[in-house]
Amino acid sequence: MTVTAVVFLIFGLILLVGGAEFLVRGASRLALLVGISPLVVGLTVVAFGTSAPELAVSLVSSFNGGGDLALGNVIGSNVFNILVILGLSAVIIPLVVAQQLVRFDVPVMIGISFLLYFLGMDGVIGRWDGVLLAGGVISYTLFLIYQSKKERNPAVKAEYEEEFGEADNSTGWVKNLIWIVVGMAGLVLGSKWLVDGAVSIARAYNVSELVIGVTIVAMGTSLPEVATSVVAAVKGERDIAVGNAVGSNIFNILCVIGFSSIFAPGGIAVSDRALAFDLPVMIAVAVISLPILFSYYRITRGNGVIFLVYYFAYLFYTILHSTGHAWFDTYKAAMLWLLLPVIVISLIYEIGRGIRAKLDDNGTGEKEAS
Repeated sequence: MTVTAVVFLIFGLILLVGGAEFLVRGASRLALLVGISPLVVGLTVVAFGTSAPELAVSLVSSFNGGGDLALGNVIGSNVFNILVILGLSAVIIPLVVAQQLVRFDVPVMIGISFLLYFLGMDGVIGRWDGVLLAGGVISYTLFLIYQSKKERNPAVKAEYEEEFGEADNSTGWVKNLIWIVVGMAGLVLGSKWLVDGAVSIARAYNVSELVIGVTIVAMGTSLPEVATSVVAAVKGERDIAVGNAVGSNIFNILCVIGFSSIFAPGGIAVSDRALAFDLPVMIAVAVISLPILFSYYRITRGNGVIFLVYYFAYLFYTILHSTGHAWFDTYKAAMLWLLLPVIVISLIYEIGRGIRAKLDDNGTGEKEAS
């Protein structure tokens, strides 16, 4: 049974990643054919497409009564997106961050992370909570469309067409619709296989679905974001690398949790473990990203290494806790007395750098216009 579960999990991941790739390319080119600007497509269709695996997995698991897996998938993906994707991308090449991202999108990510915690404090994210979150993603998307009307930069279109190719008006409609259908089929089937495999493994080894969700499933469903951001970093398209991670986190909370809780019978259950540890970790990761991004609007290689260390520390903690390992208490004490002070000192340092950078900018006037 366990071997079969692993096979289902692996092939489910493959179908999810392939399905997301087909869906993004088909929908993006189709949107260009109907005249939607490349910037809007990038911020909406592509961001949604890279979050499609999370949505598919969460919807399927919610319908099957696996609320822990649905919530764990989003929590784990959001932690993974910031610490691993941005960390790995920054190690490849230091990332320059657009000021709009720091001033608007990152605060939105932090705000809705707190909102998700408050909505789940009663032990369930119900249907009306989902309506609120889904309304948030609609409002956010409309705001992006409104903002993008000011964008008429030919470089954006050239960059976008280099990534996804030019839309072919002669056969584009049929071909891109086929890509979308194939992509959606891959997502549906892949998500079912992945959920079935993950749940079977969790039950076989007496590991909670929440832990499976924040580790194996979260890593697997985040593969489209990994590919997009790492390739963007290698190509030097650093704004895309950062924006993809932050945008996917926003969509994960508002869209994935929102629609999953609307359609899932009884909503999504929020366990005591999620409230006590995993959701606070997700919020902390969102919060610590702001001063680092605000500091000279860049993520250095050193910041990237620190992000990766944070993630593996969190992952090791989760594994030790879920297995009841004898080292857990010792490791927990080390996290509390060693890693936590390091995080606090790093934050104070980055906040100081950001304040100095802002004062320097105001003094020289070089960045006042931006």
